[in-house]
Amino acid sequence: MLSQNNLTGPVPAAIANLSNLQYVDLSFNNLSGSLPKELTNLSYLVSFNVSHNKLQGELPVGGFFNTISSSAVSGNPALCGSVVNRSCPSVHPKPIVLNPNSSASSNGSSLSHNHQKIAFSISAFIAIGAAAFIALGVVAVSLLNIHVRSSMTQTPVALTLSGGEDFSCSPTNDPNYGKLVMFSGDADFVAGAHALLNKDCELGRGGFGVVYRTILRDGRSVAIKKLTVSSLIKSQDEFEREVKRLGKIRHHNLVALEGYYWTSSLQLLIYEYISSGSLYKHLHDGHNKNCLSWRQRFNIIVGMAKGLAHLHHMNIIHYNLKSNNILIDDFGEPKVGDFGLARLLPMLDRCKRPVEYMEDDVVVLCDMVRGALEDGRVEECFDGRLRGNFPEDEAIPVIKLGLICASQVPSNRPDMEEVVNILELIQCPAEGQEELE
Repeated sequence: MLSQNNLTGPVPAAIANLSNLQYVDLSFNNLSGSLPKELTNLSYLVSFNVSHNKLQGELPVGGFFNTISSSAVSGNPALCGSVVNRSCPSVHPKPIVLNPNSSASSNGSSLSHNHQKIAFSISAFIAIGAAAFIALGVVAVSLLNIHVRSSMTQTPVALTLSGGEDFSCSPTNDPNYGKLVMFSGDADFVAGAHALLNKDCELGRGGFGVVYRTILRDGRSVAIKKLTVSSLIKSQDEFEREVKRLGKIRHHNLVALEGYYWTSSLQLLIYEYISSGSLYKHLHDGHNKNCLSWRQRFNIIVGMAKGLAHLHHMNIIHYNLKSNNILIDDFGEPKVGDFGLARLLPMLDRCKRPVEYMEDDVVVLCDMVRGALEDGRVEECFDGRLRGNFPEDEAIPVIKLGLICASQVPSNRPDMEEVVNILELIQCPAEGQEELE
């Protein structure tokens, strides 16, 4: 404990050699420089306080610093990182000099004027070229859509049934005939593919396609997703290889892919049908009088984490997780849907946002929740319809865990298996506890 000792200079990296160190208090001194990254190796560290010094640079990432509070490093205006909600400065490239060999001072003003003209001309050409390229792209996409729609309306696509071994019951070279593959048995569809996509049976729309409900002859319901980005799928072999891989994934908290349909102009994915709708509907539907209780919400969170942990174990990242893609079955169990679809679209896959990307509104929401917790305004972090009926010893740790999972620093986020273990530890152990109404 060396607080208020007028200490100066940097924090020595040799502190990291004290492997059993548990408490460090260097607050209210004149320490400068950056914090050594070696401090993350102090695995037994319980408390670390360097507030009110003159430290600077980026906070270390990892170890104890993944859970350190902002108060422990406050009073250091030059520190940056997610803990202090201050972005670290980025290095900007030097501007390009059009004429680096020019050194005549007498002609400085004329050269500067010429440089401005050259820069303006280049900018003008770039702007004109970009506008022409965009206009050409819009025209090309419009013509392609018109061609696809006209061909689809003029010639309905028929189905060629195929079993689990991809054996076509009606082999044909006609491009208007497609290939339907079910991973278990055959689908008894009696109509053409487009007859299955009845607008009256539409369940919803998303970034990858439109989903319809269809009833098979045996009375079983399935959900059919019509991919609206079919023009980006170039290879049937790659499509079928990825779909068959997704079709092998089975988990209690994942929507099962039961089959697919392929033609060059139309691709369908056939999923199990989940009757109770999406989590978004349960949370936001004003006509739904049955508000989800805290216990139901907690169970949904645990189920989602288990489903995502299974996907991550198979090296599949969702990329589009949202409440509309979380479906609730008749028993209140969550099932994560729409996983693995980015792998079907190689062209989109190159353009997708990086894993560490976070929407601005998510960052703002996390900051608001974090601020409310720090100020003791816990009730502002929860759905008002719960009316305070939730155990704070469960709810607050769950929110804190969610904030860590949404950290702007990817290395700060725990993996999903660890999240599942933490949630099971958070859950109140009382067996047979009555559900809060």
